[in-house]
Amino acid sequence: MKSPRTIVAAVLALALVALAALGAINMNSSDSSNPTSSAAESTPTSGNLPVVSANAGEVPTVSAPTGAAPTELTTQDIIVGSGAEVLPTSTLTVHYYLMTWSDGKVIESSWIGQPATFPLAQVVEGWQKGLPGAKVGGRRLLVLPPEMGYGAAGAGPIGPNETLIFVVDILGVS
Repeated sequence: MKSPRTIVAAVLALALVALAALGAINMNSSDSSNPTSSAAESTPTSGNLPVVSANAGEVPTVSAPTGAAPTELTTQDIIVGSGAEVLPTSTLTVHYYLMTWSDGKVIESSWIGQPATFPLAQVVEGWQKGLPGAKVGGRRLLVLPPEMGYGAAGAGPIGPNETLIFVVDILGVS
């Protein structure tokens, strides 16, 4: 029997695909030409990135990835925040959603519990390079190549050399 978490994730993914097919989700980012974006960031131009819902304050729905995974850190602002800006030295309070590229499996989500709070300098490189510039109230998609996530070793349910998909809602910055 599949876990309730797997069933909910599948239903949410199907609902998102249906909404996207109807053109109900606007994935345009007004921040894609931001001159302050770091060199490590890239604005996705590929059609194979997951589609992420833009409903602030709600658990994101994320479509399963398709095709080859990006080989570089890829970021996209789904919701552009207007609050305090994330700096490399910031301590963040976030909700996050983690999916693996290889199988579209949801590995972890803080949305089922409490938001996470941590210094940005103490997390994986992909977050350290992909979150600065985001603002409180924003939702950012991060696609991390293996070397910016858990690499050849993997970690727990994350296999070796896995490309990771994170959706991060910035709730607080200090």
